[in-house]
Amino acid sequence: MVEPCSAAGLASRSAGALIIVSSALALAACNAKNAYVPPPPPKVVVAQPVERPVTLYFELTGNTTAINSIDLVARVQGYLESIDYKDGSAVKKGELLFGIERDQYQAQLDQAKASLANAEAQQVYNQAEFQRQSTLGKQDFATQATVQQWKSNVDQSGAAILNAKAAIELANINLGYTQVTAPFDGVVTHHLVDVGSLVGVTGPTKLATLVQTDPMYVYFNLSEPQVLAIKESNARAGLPFRTTDLSNIPVEIGLQGEDGYPHKGHMDYASQQVDQSTGTLLVRALFDNKDQTLLPGLFVRVRTPVSALPKALLTSNDAIGTSQEGSYVLVVGADNVVHRKVVKTGDKQGQLRIIESGLDPGDWVVTEGLQRAFPGAKVEPQRTTLASAETAPSTAGAADPAPK
Repeated sequence: MVEPCSAAGLASRSAGALIIVSSALALAACNAKNAYVPPPPPKVVVAQPVERPVTLYFELTGNTTAINSIDLVARVQGYLESIDYKDGSAVKKGELLFGIERDQYQAQLDQAKASLANAEAQQVYNQAEFQRQSTLGKQDFATQATVQQWKSNVDQSGAAILNAKAAIELANINLGYTQVTAPFDGVVTHHLVDVGSLVGVTGPTKLATLVQTDPMYVYFNLSEPQVLAIKESNARAGLPFRTTDLSNIPVEIGLQGEDGYPHKGHMDYASQQVDQSTGTLLVRALFDNKDQTLLPGLFVRVRTPVSALPKALLTSNDAIGTSQEGSYVLVVGADNVVHRKVVKTGDKQGQLRIIESGLDPGDWVVTEGLQRAFPGAKVEPQRTTLASAETAPSTAGAADPAPK
């Protein structure tokens, strides 16, 4: 027999039901909060490679050399009387630099001139006497021996004249050596001998050095493979590689501390053969140096073109990685999934690198956020142009549309 429910029992059962319903609702709410939500794909910056004409260069090292440099010497003996320039000053061709005492050399010149006058006077007398004796000999009033003797005297006086003229030339030369002049425009170093010093005693005495620095030479060496590469490039362009006409080949140099290659010149000389001991070809370039920026003996960076690519493909140098397979780049496909492409790289062009093969012009290359991208991963790419990616701050946080 079932006992009827009391009011207290109904209340108790109702309270229990409420507790069960509340617990069920709370459990359901807790399960909803703990549901797994995948993180958003990482953001990367992508850019398509650029196509443009590119000139390929050989980057070498060289040294500057003065176009002319000579030692100024005293070629005659005497006391140094004057120094007619300021140490380190620029001088013009023919300008007087040093003076050596001239008295004895002037006296030698005067003596040689007097000897010439005496020889000429003797020749006039001998010639007249020879004519007189010749006339007497025809009339049998003079012997043939006497006539021949005066003929010999005429010849001897002629030789004496030639000897006197040679002595004058020699005396003039020695007198000219007493004035040391500049043989070309340039800069004179500090003097090595003071006024009053006896010079030219046992041989030529070095007085100073004259250096011509405008224009300026730069010498550098091309390796054998580089020479062959130039010949091959010229052959493709239908141009011969002549070492006799190089003025149309540009050469650029940069000094230590300078950015790039601000000094422009051209090739001036190339050796006719490769040095077998070093496997290099000596080359010389000529540079204008009116502002005296270049000094002899400086170490310089040299750049000279080897070939031109009319349509080269370039991407950011920072976007290129390396592995056992070689160089590679990460590209983002239409599904926003990262793929790796093995590429063959060429020369560096500023912040860009030439891609010789393995990359298509329409590929979107990951240029920023490489640490967040790996093959097979899905990313959120932000498109940009390669030029702005190289010069502008990172745009990884921008919300650009995904590539299509």
